[in-house]
Amino acid sequence: MGRIMLNHPRFIAHKRQSDQAIQPLAMHLSETGELARKFASKFALEDLGELLGLLHDFGKYSSEFQAYIKSATGEWDQDHEAYVDADLLKGKVDHSTAGAQLIYERLSPLDKRGKEKLLAQVLAACIASHHSGLIDMVSVDFGKGDVFGKRIAKDHAKTHLSECIGNAPVEFLEKVERLLSDSARVAEFFAVIQRLIPNLKEAFGTIGSFQLGFLTRFLFSCLIDADRLNSAEFEQPERSVERKKKPARPDWDVAIARLEAKLNSLPPVSPIDHIRRKISDECLARAIQQTGIYSLTVPTGGGKTYASLRYALHHAKANELDRIFYIIPFTSIIEQNAKVMREAIESELDQCPWILEHHSNLEPENQTWQSKLASENWDAPIVITTMVQFLETMFSGGTRGVRRMHQFANSVMVFDEIQTLPIKCVHLFCNAINFLVDAAHASVLLCTATQPVLDRLHAPQKGQLKLSPNSELMAGLGLAKLFAELRRVRVENRIKLGGWLDREIARFALEQFRKPEVAWLLLIPRSGHSVFINFVKAKCPQTQFFI
Repeated sequence: MGRIMLNHPRFIAHKRQSDQAIQPLAMHLSETGELARKFASKFALEDLGELLGLLHDFGKYSSEFQAYIKSATGEWDQDHEAYVDADLLKGKVDHSTAGAQLIYERLSPLDKRGKEKLLAQVLAACIASHHSGLIDMVSVDFGKGDVFGKRIAKDHAKTHLSECIGNAPVEFLEKVERLLSDSARVAEFFAVIQRLIPNLKEAFGTIGSFQLGFLTRFLFSCLIDADRLNSAEFEQPERSVERKKKPARPDWDVAIARLEAKLNSLPPVSPIDHIRRKISDECLARAIQQTGIYSLTVPTGGGKTYASLRYALHHAKANELDRIFYIIPFTSIIEQNAKVMREAIESELDQCPWILEHHSNLEPENQTWQSKLASENWDAPIVITTMVQFLETMFSGGTRGVRRMHQFANSVMVFDEIQTLPIKCVHLFCNAINFLVDAAHASVLLCTATQPVLDRLHAPQKGQLKLSPNSELMAGLGLAKLFAELRRVRVENRIKLGGWLDREIARFALEQFRKPEVAWLLLIPRSGHSVFINFVKAKCPQTQFFI
């Protein structure tokens, strides 16, 4: 879609601090629309994304807002006849309701079966909320009544809708009208809903409401990221240069070649090396499957980091996906995994880094300005972050976290140590994952040695995972056999009535240590009346006697 270049010279969106350059309002709306269109295309809802971008700041066409921004930025001094005290007006000039009203009032009269009105509500909510976070569409807000309804019904004299329509360029209004009048927009929107909720009678049940909420949040994410990106890139043009250097989709062949070379440099020597190679090869074989929800159940020591990375890279290539996310509960594991992955697939000659870490343990001195920018919206081929950040992105209020949500579309999402998922978040998590897989062409891999049964919850009516057929990647190797081969510790209870005397413990330990297969022995001091004795035997699991 081409940019709208015509613009009334009186209307500005931003003024750059460094050189006092002006960003015309029509340019900001047009460029934000282009970015939002690109992001929403992941759902085949590009026209709706562009509509949000075009109308999110439509209220800035009012003379009240222009007086505020020009006074605030120094365009007008105190001698100007229309000068206002910008400090007193900060946050008080409504510029986000006009666009919401325009969409709602334009689509709602077309309502015949409820579809147009639902679409109008979703789009209007995104625009009205783009500075505050999504407003409550359902409940009464602490006695304030129907928040959304009151916002849409706000007097035009206060939202300046009629004035903005009169001030906006004709070409701009014609483009908005073309997007609003095309009935295909409604059909496209409900095609996505149909994928999420095959039986529309369940649309307003618990799970259906979740899915409609996620779809609204996805469109909101597209708008927020587009708006923030365009505003920041006008203020710092080098950010635009940095973003445009990145390819639309990573060249997964490069990362795959580097990882395979790394794996080939680690020939199997010990028995456990051969087991790890089998696990890795099985992940490679299963990577060509279509997107869905899969599990990787491997005991500790089975080489999940390399195996899951191998799967993710080949799976992303096979399904033409844009990103890989590693979502891990503990920052200590994140740092360890990130180090392993960087050593495997990154090169000093890369124009852009492959891997972005985003977690609370990152030291500012270890971040580049590029990585700080990428952390704002997770614009990197491989993102390693925490479960807390994932949940924040999917469920938090405000605009900071939700900005990143659209990046989950067309991605591989690897959840490590999934058994640590907080119990209170289980249904929320399952509904979110089902949405991303069903509607956003995402693929999910749940990694752990102790796989939770998220597909068989006690209250399935609240949401549970819809696993793909033959979902366990290690099923072909036999999980029982795999766990037996990777068994690391055998515990033997040797407690006896009356307890052991020290000389008896010493005699027992000496007898065990003299056995030829024992490599070394560790005595753990007494705790009360108990003592552990560990024996590590060559090529055998560790034996722990509890006496």
